[in-house]
Amino acid sequence: MSVNILDAVMQLASLKQLDGALIQEIIVDSITSTLSKKLDEENELEVFIDDAVRGIKVRYKCLVTELESGLGEISLADARANHDADLKLGDYVQKEMSLHEFEPKLVKTAQRLIQDRIRSLEDEKIQNDFDKQKHTIVSGKIKSIDENNGGYRVDIGYTDALLPLDEQIENEYYRVGDNIKAYVTNIRNGNRGVVVILSRTNPEFVKKLFEAEIPSIFNNKMRIRKIVREPGIRSKVELEALAENIDPITECVGPKGTRIDSIRKELHGEQIDIVVHSEDLEKMVENALGIANTKRVVIERNRAASVIVEEADKVIAIGKQGKNVKLAAKLTGLKIDIFTTLEFEEKMAKERRTISHVNELDGVTPKIAEVLRSAGYTSVQDIFQASVNELSALEGLGAKTAEKLKESAKYF
Repeated sequence: MSVNILDAVMQLASLKQLDGALIQEIIVDSITSTLSKKLDEENELEVFIDDAVRGIKVRYKCLVTELESGLGEISLADARANHDADLKLGDYVQKEMSLHEFEPKLVKTAQRLIQDRIRSLEDEKIQNDFDKQKHTIVSGKIKSIDENNGGYRVDIGYTDALLPLDEQIENEYYRVGDNIKAYVTNIRNGNRGVVVILSRTNPEFVKKLFEAEIPSIFNNKMRIRKIVREPGIRSKVELEALAENIDPITECVGPKGTRIDSIRKELHGEQIDIVVHSEDLEKMVENALGIANTKRVVIERNRAASVIVEEADKVIAIGKQGKNVKLAAKLTGLKIDIFTTLEFEEKMAKERRTISHVNELDGVTPKIAEVLRSAGYTSVQDIFQASVNELSALEGLGAKTAEKLKESAKYF
């Protein structure tokens, strides 16, 4: 631990924004702890930092012995030659040394202890700073890229944070030196100590961007109820006005679209859908899908919704790779299926056929019903799915009867 090492430790403390006085105290305590294992109380060990030479000094008393056998002893010959010719066995000699004069093994032990104590102090500071900034957006600069796991190391001021691969938006790339914004999610313990974890995929990242850009949200005139997201592709933001004369869409778009454009720019063009909250579940489904010309919404008892749209609107309602309807389902908490009018009518007809018994079909006598039941045809849907050849092959049923049954099932 030379003078240069001492300066290096103090420079590191300044870089990490650690208390310089506390670092000096740690250095002194660590060296004292290391040397105390080699000395007794009678040696009166004292470790201090000499500001004049910016070095670490050690002062202690050495016991005069016939032959020196430990750190706290000095031979009678050396004591008389270098200190006082009148010294005798059992006396003590005051000795002062710079730390680098001690054996290298002892110095390295003290150095490791200092490093461990400083790392622990740094972890504590990171934890305290994290507690102040968690669940907020921070700005930083890409410091390095981890080639092994694809994560970005980001300098966020008080520490280097990590933007892991699974918290990055797909197809979003950065280079060392690029500026970046991200959401502070949590903190992890790693081999290098605690690490602050960032995210650009978390829905809360979008929420914080809205809170920063939309005055009505900041002023509590409007609130975000829920956000669902496919990072890099699409987000749906459900908003509720808390004051009269507040239109969530107008408030979010802003003058000439500046507010929403600013958010989209930060998200590198991610589609943002503003969804106005409604207590009417059917209306809420319409709003979530973002289709203006929805013909009908049917809410089922099993938390499902059937939405009937024009043929031209079906592709828009479903969205690319089904993302629009999937996000709308997440937002509303319903399973949403999109139909044209003909598709919905066929769906309802199939349900009717499925729950209706064959004896409800026109032209089915008790005898024919018994033949059908014996062959495993119990519902109208069974008849609808069967072929004329399959039905006419049943004992007691001819081709004409089979055709009539099929016709009845088709228009049931």
